[in-house]
Amino acid sequence: MLQYPFVSAILTRGSAEKSQAERAIAQLSDAELHKRPAPGFNSVATIVRHVSGNLISRWTDFLTTDGDKPDRNRESEFADWTGSRDELMQRWERGFKLYFDTLESLTDEDLTQTVYIRAEPHSVPLAIVRSATHTAYHVGQILYVARLVHSGEWNYLTVAPGASDAFNKQMEAAHKKG
Repeated sequence: MLQYPFVSAILTRGSAEKSQAERAIAQLSDAELHKRPAPGFNSVATIVRHVSGNLISRWTDFLTTDGDKPDRNRESEFADWTGSRDELMQRWERGFKLYFDTLESLTDEDLTQTVYIRAEPHSVPLAIVRSATHTAYHVGQILYVARLVHSGEWNYLTVAPGASDAFNKQMEAAHKKG
């Protein structure tokens, strides 16, 4: 089992980003989930589908096969999604489970290996960073697009505008107690 703090940090941040995206998605109606905010923009459902497809491709047989699997149809991930929210979120869960389970299974020796993504060699740490930053980039898109297409009140997922001072005081008080 891996004892490398870098991978632990990736798991911690990845889990937080996944949760944040899910909390944004939960605020959307099914119509909003599928709505493109403007021509040429992706819907939240499209972005979720793309992130899921990427994670499934990259993290299936991570150490032994190219990260861009022959059965992945990346271009189709950007077509409008007509399936159900449940199907979409099951695919999301599958992608993140592969990602997290694979990261947790890596050994220190695995980190010295070379893997391939579209036939391009990557050190395992580089492949991990590539996946983490790709996922974080798209989680940001999910949050932004969700906010754009949502009608009604938005429940902020981070510190709401105007609430920084109160939040900082709350955090300071909590850390002084512990």
